[in-house]
Amino acid sequence: MARIWVESYGCSASFADAEMISGMIVNGGHTLAANAKDSDLNLIVTCSVKDATANKMVNRIKRLKSKPLIVAGCLAKAEPKTVEKFSSGASMMGPNSIGKTLQIIDHALVGKRDVELSDTDITKTGLPKVRLNPVVGIVEIASGCMSDCTFCQTKLARGDLKSYRIGDIVRQVTEEVKDGCKEIWLTSTDNGCYGLDIGTTLPRLVEAVSSIPSDFMVRVGMMNPMYMPKIKDDLLKSFESDKVYKFLHVPVQSGSDQVLHDMKRGHTEATFRDLVKKFRKKFEKFTVSTDVIVGFPTETESDFEKTLSLIKETRPDVVNLSRYSQRPGTKASEMTQIDVSEVKRRSKIVFDLMNHIATENNEKWVGWQGDVLFNEQTDEQVRGRNFAYKSVFVEDAVKVGQKKQVRITRVTNHGLYGVIAS
Repeated sequence: MARIWVESYGCSASFADAEMISGMIVNGGHTLAANAKDSDLNLIVTCSVKDATANKMVNRIKRLKSKPLIVAGCLAKAEPKTVEKFSSGASMMGPNSIGKTLQIIDHALVGKRDVELSDTDITKTGLPKVRLNPVVGIVEIASGCMSDCTFCQTKLARGDLKSYRIGDIVRQVTEEVKDGCKEIWLTSTDNGCYGLDIGTTLPRLVEAVSSIPSDFMVRVGMMNPMYMPKIKDDLLKSFESDKVYKFLHVPVQSGSDQVLHDMKRGHTEATFRDLVKKFRKKFEKFTVSTDVIVGFPTETESDFEKTLSLIKETRPDVVNLSRYSQRPGTKASEMTQIDVSEVKRRSKIVFDLMNHIATENNEKWVGWQGDVLFNEQTDEQVRGRNFAYKSVFVEDAVKVGQKKQVRITRVTNHGLYGVIAS
């Protein structure tokens, strides 16, 4: 029996992988170490979506390699040579080969290096897991995607779309809820294309999950805009359930159709604008989250201004802002790059704009009163979420998993602040 330290980075799908890896470790007779210092073996589930993230992964690999080390996740699959450069003895495991977890661990513990990067797992539903958050069930509904974005390394790591069957997902969610989860995250590389390979759709899945007879909330994860026009009407209907957070994460990436074409995004800026308009028309209070990349190699000043105009018009509540960075193996990495100082300038302009809009959007919530599910322990306090998935904080003592009536008294660009009303 070995003590194994597991740490994870990146998207919710990466955290879901880490939970399943931890579950297999425990089921396999090992224990989870409380920290890397006390472990017999270290395992890191990596992310490689940005340069800064990849650099952080390299630093963690350097720190963890004093013991037997397994590097799992996207960096291992997309950039195995990078892993080997900084830890030649590390074993590696891809996002879709976590079924080999115990084999790789057993080999690593006796000094044998194992590299399992091929896609071997048929489905990730029904696997044992150790949750990172006891009240949040992260349920992967598919692996891979149907896109071929020129800037993105995720496709290289997670491959083509493989959707899991609705019945299997419903059984998984049912078990999560029975086990005490109050919130379910439906996650994948791209929820928007869920089911297109097996003859079903995301709205059907959302309806099936929200029909499970129990008290819990559902967060529908990221959906790329290109697949949304075909499912938007049915998705609007599925969002009518009180169990579904009124929250949409749709990454637009740019407000310029030319840049979107160069990114091979498969949608126009009008696609995003139409989605925002329709969801906000149907639901009075609705949270829109998007992603924006500034400094893509072909982005001109005019293109950048179009992105600013789209943000001003659609007024997203959350903008996940990224400065473009070259990722090995992507088509955009071979293009002529924009000067770093110019990318920083554009990033600062978007950063200031999005914070201003976020504050103004949040000010509309002052005086609102309603149920808040407290679902996460942050460094300083417990964070809650209301029906629109807005971050809510209170001065009162609350515990993760509790639901309370809260009245909002003030806001910042980061969230809503209030008091327990009952």
